[in-house]
Amino acid sequence: MAELIRGIRPEVVQGNLERIRHEIDQAGRDPARVQILAAVKYVACEELEVLAQAGVSLLGENRAQELVAKAEAYPGRFTWDFIGHLQSRKVRSLLPYARYLQTVASDSALAQLARHAEPDTEVLVEVNVAGEAGKSGIVPAELPGFIARCPVRIIGLMTMPPLAARAEDSRPYFAALRELAARNGLRELSMGTSQDYLVGVQEGATIVRLGTKLYSAS
Repeated sequence: MAELIRGIRPEVVQGNLERIRHEIDQAGRDPARVQILAAVKYVACEELEVLAQAGVSLLGENRAQELVAKAEAYPGRFTWDFIGHLQSRKVRSLLPYARYLQTVASDSALAQLARHAEPDTEVLVEVNVAGEAGKSGIVPAELPGFIARCPVRIIGLMTMPPLAARAEDSRPYFAALRELAARNGLRELSMGTSQDYLVGVQEGATIVRLGTKLYSAS
C-alpha cells in the first residue's frame, strides 16, 4: 500500500487551487462550471482538516470503507463522491454519504440501487471508452440499455483513459465520452486527473479528479 500523504499545507493547496482555476479560465472554460474534486485515497484522515481550511469542499474516495470512515470523522464538512471500483455489496453503505456514485457499471449495482436508493438519487456511469480488457466500465454501445435499466437518475459519465506518457493522448477518449454524453442527454462529465485534467477541461469536463496537483508544492 502506498504511504499516506501527510504534512499538507493549506497555503499550498490554496495556491494550487488558484493556479488550476486560472488554467481552466485560460483553456476557455468558466472555472465556476468545472468542479475540482480532491482525490483523497492516499490522504491521511487527519489531513482533511487542512483541506477544509484551504477551501476544498468536494472530496472523492476510491474505497467504500474509507469514504464512510472519513465522512463520519468530518460530519457535514465535505461533499463526497465515490470514484473507485464499485462493488455492488458496497452500494448500500455508500448511499447515505455519497453525493454521487461515479462508477456505476454493473447490473448487480443497479439491483442494489433499486433496493436501497432514495428516489432522488443521482449517479454517474463509468464507461470503458477504450475497451481495455480487465478494466471497469461499460462499453459505449451498452449505454442506452444501461440507462433504461437504471432505477435512479443517471446524470453523467466518468472515464479513466489508458495510461499514457502525454496528457494529449487522453484527448480522443475524453472527446468520445463528451459525444456519448451529448447523444444521451447527460450533463456531467467526470474526466481528467492530475496528469491530464486540462485536456479533460478542454473537452468539456464538469468534474476533474485531482490528487498530487492539489497537494504538492510546485
